[in-house]
Amino acid sequence: MSPFSPRVSFRRAALGAVLWLLAMYLACPAYAAPNGATYYVATDGADTNPGTLASPWRTLQHAADSLAPGDTVYARGGVYHERVRITKSGTSADGFITFAAYPGETPVMDGAGFKVKKGWDPLVRLRDASYIKFEGFEIRNFKTRRINRIPIGILVWGAGGYVEIRNNRIHDIKTNYQGMDGGDAHGIAVYGTRAPQSINNLIIDGNELYALKLGSSEALVVNGNVEQFQITHNVVHDNNNIGIDAIGFEGVAPDAAYDQARDGVIADNVVYNIDSSKNPAYAGERSADCLYVDGGTRIVVERNLAHHCNIGVELASEHPGRATSYITLRNNFIYRNSEGGIFIGGYDRQRGRTEYCSIVNNTLFDNDTRAQGNGELYLQFDTRYNVIRNNIFYAGAQNLFIGSWSKKMTGNVVNNNLYFTNGAGEWQWKNRYYASFAAYQAATGNDANSFNSVDPLFQSLVTPDLHLQNNSPAIDAGANLSEAGATDIDGQPRVQGGGIEIGADEVK
Repeated sequence: MSPFSPRVSFRRAALGAVLWLLAMYLACPAYAAPNGATYYVATDGADTNPGTLASPWRTLQHAADSLAPGDTVYARGGVYHERVRITKSGTSADGFITFAAYPGETPVMDGAGFKVKKGWDPLVRLRDASYIKFEGFEIRNFKTRRINRIPIGILVWGAGGYVEIRNNRIHDIKTNYQGMDGGDAHGIAVYGTRAPQSINNLIIDGNELYALKLGSSEALVVNGNVEQFQITHNVVHDNNNIGIDAIGFEGVAPDAAYDQARDGVIADNVVYNIDSSKNPAYAGERSADCLYVDGGTRIVVERNLAHHCNIGVELASEHPGRATSYITLRNNFIYRNSEGGIFIGGYDRQRGRTEYCSIVNNTLFDNDTRAQGNGELYLQFDTRYNVIRNNIFYAGAQNLFIGSWSKKMTGNVVNNNLYFTNGAGEWQWKNRYYASFAAYQAATGNDANSFNSVDPLFQSLVTPDLHLQNNSPAIDAGANLSEAGATDIDGQPRVQGGGIEIGADEVK
């Protein structure tokens, strides 16, 4: 069992986690800066200047070395050819230290020509820092061809709390190393490397990450001793490995009891065009997720758009004997991903397991576009006590709803779903195929209260627009589940009219 798995019932644990996360998400604390000073940096300034608007500093590093709690530095537009190390902290009493773009201008941190050092080498590094805001920058052009050198746009590591990374544009951070092992890069990486002290109360919001060559790594990742985080409203696209990832059990934290991303929210993100097929680390394999929880626990993943990746969403653990657990995946649109829609369980028998997760009120459409036999929902090795309810599974030309090769599963509940395809549907369960809904129901006990061969009537199959038409049979047809949350894919109240809809969209 995961060291963080609550030793209470699944329902009680899940409800408590959801209530706590909702409170954190809606009521993030704000800290005033009653005595803070304001400074300015510009490309035509000088670090011997006083840092005023008329006489600004020249470098961001000088600002990082000079600011006190409550202070703000505004960076004027232009190109800053430097790395920045932030080690000072704000305080709850005096406020954040803030690095921000001057209104209406874009400061650019450009790594062109820098040699990437061995190990982690970020353009922006926050180490053991708290009460820091970093917002409005463009970070770009940091590349290497050498093994074991890891270019990163923004790295937060060590321990600390109340760090906000907002509205930055990060692109062309690349490992061009051609081997399978030893090539890595990140757009934004958060590594909790201490214990018991964590990185906590973290916000990563409104950033765009694209044109990243990541090797074995991820565009946006929280890993190790990271808790109480929000990853929201980011746009992650056109990268060659995983879009957003929450990871545990990789030995990042020195104490295994804390080595797990947990108690977070991944919401309202748009992730698309993620493909590892030309990534040397994968030798042609298409296995890059839009969204991935690999060993995390007690995380809500909701209201995201995940499309045109290899895998839409994956909840799994890559480490034997370890679990991804108590994840709530709800109210997401997941469509046209090449290998499948939702994957759970270890990808082979040497991996870990997925347990006590709720997959509810998602809308899946035309996934597994390469017809790999995975389907809209793919249950892999060692899945336990997961709940899969109120989802729309609209299969593409392959007509496969569920793929399931492993017989090692127990206690999974599959019900109250809606299945539709333009051909004859098919289900796989414990490596047996069923060509009719009745045969599948009888053999598995699944989906006793589900709908088959019922068109959900999406607004459009072309774009697609997966919102429901006003006469959809999915309206008021779902089970009233607390796990479905308070709002639908658009942030509208989850229950309207006579009941809850099947799928991610609640019709007014």
